[in-house]
Formats: sequence, structure tokens, C-alpha cells
Amino acid sequence: AAEAPTREPDLGNASEGMHAVSEIVVADAAKAYGDVAVLGGVSLEVPSGGTVGLVGRSGCGKSTLLRLIAGLEAPDRGRIAVAGAEDEAGRLASCALMPQADLLMPWRDALGNASVPLENAGAGRREARARAAELFAELGLAGFEEARSWELSGGMRQRVAFARTLLAEKPVLLLDEPFGALDAITRIEMQEWLAGALAALPRTAVLVKTPRSSRTAG
Repeated sequence: AAEAPTREPDLGNASEGMHAVSEIVVADAAKAYGDVAVLGGVSLEVPSGGTVGLVGRSGCGKSTLLRLIAGLEAPDRGRIAVAGAEDEAGRLASCALMPQADLLMPWRDALGNASVPLENAGAGRREARARAAELFAELGLAGFEEARSWELSGGMRQRVAFARTLLAEKPVLLLDEPFGALDAITRIEMQEWLAGALAALPRTAVLVKTPRSSRTAG
């Protein structure tokens, strides 16, 4: 079986999380694609409002685990529950997944990209943009509402993608190496920013990270 990602708990919430209700439960989850075992029996629990980091080498199944938690795929073995729901549709209803690439649409401005989940939920374009604009100020994006994706720095593009993830208004955030493509200095700045954003806008969060040495080694 493939190596399971290690768990890196948020020590700031550790004492609280010991007695908190688990928002995410993964018990002996396994997944294979054909003859390739991607996950070989992973177990973890994330308390409501807690933040957990999954750290492991490239290709060890971290992104697959996020997709399983999000309900985009089903495990071959084991149990996965999010907010008590074990079926794929129920898990997906509680999760917002932020993939590695920001996936901003070039024909929309920054505010339009961030407001997509609100429009998909039925909000009118004007209402969706107004609600997204409120979040832009909190995320340091004020003044860039009408900027196109190519006019934004890498860090700002990731903030827009994070705003879009938050505006899905799901209680669980699944962040797949959100800053992996950034340079070292910007990455550190964005990690500090993300810690502050999660403190100000609390959610249950699972973050994936690949060590730099593993990334360069393939």
C-alpha cells in the first residue's frame, strides 16, 4: 500500500479539539486505481472548527484523500463521514475544495470569479458581487475587484480563489497545496495570511502540503 500522509495537528486548537465533536472522520480508508494502491488504510479525525495539515511526499495520496473527504470519490474500503454524512452527496454538501491551481476564469474579473458559487446557489449577479466585495476588503483585495486574472500577482490570485472557496459557504474547507506554486517568500507571507484568515473566518479546514525537497525530487 502507498504511504499514508502524516497528520500535523493545529496545536493552537489541540486542547479544545480533544473534547470537540469531530466534523470529519476517516476510518481505515483505502483507495486504488487499477493495480496502483494510492491510499492503504488512512484514519484521522478533525474536530469542528479545527485545522489539520496533511504532509507527505508527492504522490502519496494527499489529494486523493481530499477528494474522498469531499465526496467526489468513494473509498474502496473504510468509512468517511463529514458532519455525520457518509454518502458522497452528503459529504459534498458540507465541503468546499480549493484545488492546487487557482482556476480563475479569464473572462471574469476578480469579483466575478469569487462570486461564482453564490451565483450557482441562485443569487443574482449584483447581489453576489456585493457579498463578494465585503469579503474582498477582509482579504486585502480591496481596489482589485475589477482586475482580470492576468493583472493579479500569484498571491492575489490565490486570495481570490480562497474567497471563492469561502463564498461557497460550506463548513469544511479542503485546501490542496493552495500556495504550492508560489515563490518561497510569497508562500511564507500567504501562509501567515491564511492563518489569520482562518482565525477571523473560522471553518473546519484540512490543508495539504508537500515538503519542498520531495517536490523537487519528484
